[in-house]
Amino acid sequence: MIQHDDAPESAESPTPGVEEFEPTSTAAGGLSGVPAEPAAGAVRRLEEQLEEARDRQLRLAAEFDNYRKRVSRERIELADRAQAQLTVRLIESLDDLDRVVSAEHQGLTVDGLREAVQLVERKLWKELQAAGLERVDPVGQPFDPAFHEAVSVLPPPSPEQDHLVSATFQAGYRFKGALVRPARVQVYSSAGHA
Repeated sequence: MIQHDDAPESAESPTPGVEEFEPTSTAAGGLSGVPAEPAAGAVRRLEEQLEEARDRQLRLAAEFDNYRKRVSRERIELADRAQAQLTVRLIESLDDLDRVVSAEHQGLTVDGLREAVQLVERKLWKELQAAGLERVDPVGQPFDPAFHEAVSVLPPPSPEQDHLVSATFQAGYRFKGALVRPARVQVYSSAGHA
């Protein structure tokens, strides 16, 4: 390839297809060759769009806040209704207990009183179990600190009974699977009894 030093410089842009642009200032502060009016219109249109987007965002934020408050209120109302339903079911058992307590006890034997209380207890338990309450009485089961509270330890009569619950001092309760109160138990343990 032969280069000629005397070749005239091209008036064209060094990059083919791209024209050079040299901005010049005008008296209005704009660029020469660009009309000032259409640029101002475009800016105004963009400002209006921005304001509309801000309004939409504020409306959405307000709607979400109202939704959150409504859901919270409905959750509280639902819990209150559920408690009211359980209370209504327990009222009958309370009425039965009231009749047992206020009844004339002439001729009532201890066995009769015990039977009346047991009937009320069964009725009460039936309602509580239907609501989701479950009694935890783990005698003979392996000790589980997630559901049991060890109050005392006893040496095991045989190695197979090590870490089993030997007695329940106070039953525990679960409500719909969630522990409400751990069972207070006595545990067989050979640790420390060697």
